[in-house]
Amino acid sequence: MKDKIINLIKENLIEIIPELEGTTVMSDVSLVDLGANSIDRAELITVTLERLQLDISRVEFATANSIEDIATLIEKKLPA
Repeated sequence: MKDKIINLIKENLIEIIPELEGTTVMSDVSLVDLGANSIDRAELITVTLERLQLDISRVEFATANSIEDIATLIEKKLPA
């Protein structure tokens, strides 16, 4: 399931930052290093949660700095 979440996050990130289209987006690279500012990051989390139909407090993502971090937090919150 985590791979599916990571792929969704990557797709969403490319929609938010079109310059990433055609590049290899590594899940362990900092979002800042990928060119995401704080607004991009907030939009990425919001869009991803909406597409997964999840309601998780955005505060819980304060320490998430990479796609991998976001995916891990989401995976922990998924219903069993």
